Amino acid sequence: MMLEFQNVSYQYPGEDFDIIDQLSFSVEKGAFHCVLGVSGCGKSTIFRITNGLLKQKSGRILINDLPIEEKKGNCGYMPQKDLLFPWRTIGENLALPLEIQRKYSKKEQQEQVMKALKEVGLDGCYGKRPDELSGGMRQRAAFARTMLTGSDLLLLDEPFSALDFLTRISMQEWLLEQWQTHKKTILFITHDVEEAIFLSSSILVVESTPIRTLKEIPVPLGEKRTRKDLTRPEIVDLKEELIQTLRKQVAL
Repeated sequence: MMLEFQNVSYQYPGEDFDIIDQLSFSVEKGAFHCVLGVSGCGKSTIFRITNGLLKQKSGRILINDLPIEEKKGNCGYMPQKDLLFPWRTIGENLALPLEIQRKYSKKEQQEQVMKALKEVGLDGCYGKRPDELSGGMRQRAAFARTMLTGSDLLLLDEPFSALDFLTRISMQEWLLEQWQTHKKTILFITHDVEEAIFLSSSILVVESTPIRTLKEIPVPLGEKRTRKDLTRPEIVDLKEELIQTLRKQVAL
């Protein structure tokens, strides 16, 4: 398995309960799963524990069968905001993970950054500042920077939530193409049911808080999918089922 949680718990300082409570789940290599749940249910906490920003209270987390404590740079993390440094060019922003790794010359860094920018359709933006790019372009640059960590596991935390509708669906289609090309293992947090269905091979649903389980629901679509597939009767039924699940959480 690429990622495995074994009876993991976490409690925020000042709280009197574990928001993650004895959670166990696993993610196979090369999969694309959306973690679906209402806002504030604890989805992002799972990511912060996985990437080491938070330390679990108990339990074990394995990446490629090794404890995360034994693996540096175990995953690439992309938060909701692009977090591009405004005083650095796009090229300099993308070079950050390579600089941290300290194993590439300046020339090698530039070559890798130029290649990454071309792959995400931003060749020609190497010397531009973040404020010269649109929201969608900035998110593509942030994704390219995440890819340059060299990690096979990517954690994407609602990266398209701040984009307008048309840009958002365009970015969803683009991300699917990137996944099909690079075959990274992707966990993608969202509270948007349609986004989860369109992107996922299967959806990991948060049914309650504290999070004790993630209910896995397969999406009956192949890798090659279009937005037209969202109108299929079985997909419409799945969408309604997931909406009702989220409504129950809000009502609690």
